Amino acid sequence: MSGLRLPTSLGARLSLAAAAAVAVAIALASVAGYFAVRAKLRGQVDQALESRADVVDGLRKFVLSVQQPGVLGAALPPPAFGGAAGYVQLVTPAGAIAGHPELRPAVPVTPAARKVAEGGQQAFLADEHASGVHLRVLTAPIEPGYAVQIARPLTETDHTLRSLRLLLVGIMGAGVLLAAGLGWLVSRTALQPVRRFTEETEAVTGEPVGRRLTVEGDDEIARLARSFNTTLEALESSVASQRQLVADASHELRTPLASLRTNIQVLARANGMPADERTRLMRDVQLELDELTALVGDVVDLARGAQPDTLSQELRLDELAAACVDKARRRVPATDFIEELEPCVVRGDPDRLGRAIDNLLDNASKWNRPGAPVEVTLRGGALTVRDHGPGIPEDDLPHVFDRFYRASEARGLPGSGLGLAIVRQVAEAHGASVGAANAEGGGASLELAFPAELVSLPAGAAEERVSSP
Repeated sequence: MSGLRLPTSLGARLSLAAAAAVAVAIALASVAGYFAVRAKLRGQVDQALESRADVVDGLRKFVLSVQQPGVLGAALPPPAFGGAAGYVQLVTPAGAIAGHPELRPAVPVTPAARKVAEGGQQAFLADEHASGVHLRVLTAPIEPGYAVQIARPLTETDHTLRSLRLLLVGIMGAGVLLAAGLGWLVSRTALQPVRRFTEETEAVTGEPVGRRLTVEGDDEIARLARSFNTTLEALESSVASQRQLVADASHELRTPLASLRTNIQVLARANGMPADERTRLMRDVQLELDELTALVGDVVDLARGAQPDTLSQELRLDELAAACVDKARRRVPATDFIEELEPCVVRGDPDRLGRAIDNLLDNASKWNRPGAPVEVTLRGGALTVRDHGPGIPEDDLPHVFDRFYRASEARGLPGSGLGLAIVRQVAEAHGASVGAANAEGGGASLELAFPAELVSLPAGAAEERVSSP
């Protein structure tokens, strides 16, 4: 069996919620008001019954002075209910009318009333029904063996309460309808900015991400629109970056693929090719495959980025840099690396940061002058790699960390032009920065710097240094 289905529209739900809230409030107020009026009306009746002291005193005197059967009944009004005085009857423990045991009491004599006549219970008020009339009855002791019952009809009170119930039900129904109408009107007015925002965001779907939402005011909807525009800007930047990466990668892949195709075609047709030329072609094919593999790996690395959960890992940047320098010594044994590394702790991905440091060292090794050292310095969270090569032309300095950018002097050197771009991506993912400058005395100086708030000293290693001459 399917359950109750609520409206899907936000405006309808707000109207329904307003109507439900008003219904509950009116119902509670109506119930409280009804019982307050009921208590007031019935309290007046009870007070009137309790104020009939003259009747009780008269009956007490009558009981004390007249003990003859049949005389007391003449003092009672006929068994009819109504009027301010009410109906009065005197009863015995046997449940009969005093002086007229053969007559049936007009007001029912309950066991509690008999106990009052016996003297075993105090006076009390109770509701009774007699001859189809709703009565409020006061039963009080007079003398041992006698109790008086004074009854007043509640017909007028019940009629008033019935009219009040109908009135409250009508008020509640009208209030709910009014609340639903006002809720719909208020929700329609209040949700107009949301509706406009929804229409604009739906219009953006399927269109170029360069479109922005119109922002007016400074309320929550305006803040949401600004946040959405910020998201669109980030999306536009990401899409543009991906398109540029694909375009640049396809351009860079075209040359090695064409060269590979040519060499393989030559090898396929070269039946009588000399062995040394064949060996040279095979070596070229191998080099081009290696270059293509490195290019694809760099493109994948750029596209992959860093996982957020790996950026919270604490690591010793000095130890990571020292390990990267050791690998560089093995890769380029002809280059002398001089390191001066202060103890330093940062948060990040060790694999990604290690790749960035490797790229800085490879770049320095490629451009370094034969016989000159490469200097690696880590101080205050800033890792600097300096070579003693020709330096960087001033026009190329702003672009050395761009994707696929290669200076004119580097056109003939191996590489994809993505190494330093990966360094910048890793730095930005870790909240760090990169910089390039020409060093005094010649050579280039590339820097990977972490801000001071992201850098700390390892515990117990304030004076520790990792260095080698």
